[in-house]
Amino acid sequence: MLSLEKETLHFCLAVNFRPVSVFRSGVTSRRFRSRVQFGARDLSCCDVRELVLDNCRSNEGKIEGLTAEFVNLEFLSLINVGLLSVSNLPKLGKLKKLELSDNRISGCLDVLAEKLPNLTHLNLSGNKLKDISTLEPLKKLDHLKSLDLFNCEVTNLNDYRESVG
Repeated sequence: MLSLEKETLHFCLAVNFRPVSVFRSGVTSRRFRSRVQFGARDLSCCDVRELVLDNCRSNEGKIEGLTAEFVNLEFLSLINVGLLSVSNLPKLGKLKKLELSDNRISGCLDVLAEKLPNLTHLNLSGNKLKDISTLEPLKKLDHLKSLDLFNCEVTNLNDYRESVG
């Protein structure tokens, strides 16, 4: 049985993600709408605090189907979904942890400070970040405590740590 007390959902957004959806309970769903129904309980986007979309395939390397309706989202995991950019990420004011490892992101990180003002942990490991200049926008993330760049080419450059403060 899915524990809604944790308010954690593991599934793929069917709106422009491959419709392979898995809830912890093993229940599958082919469609994701603004409301997820499970049994007699109705769960809306604003109830979700953690969303894990790992290994779902993005549509043309973009985040689509994830909206600003997830107003209470604090943790978002998009590991290995084939992202090329985070430019169309919605504004998620309460998001604290963002997992973006093992994608193909190479830049356009400037939107993170604007759309995720309370971000404290960012995992960009295994992405295509090559230049120090791509990390400069991360200085604007005032609350950032943890940045993971493991297995990114930029870590081979001298003084890359100084570029993010």
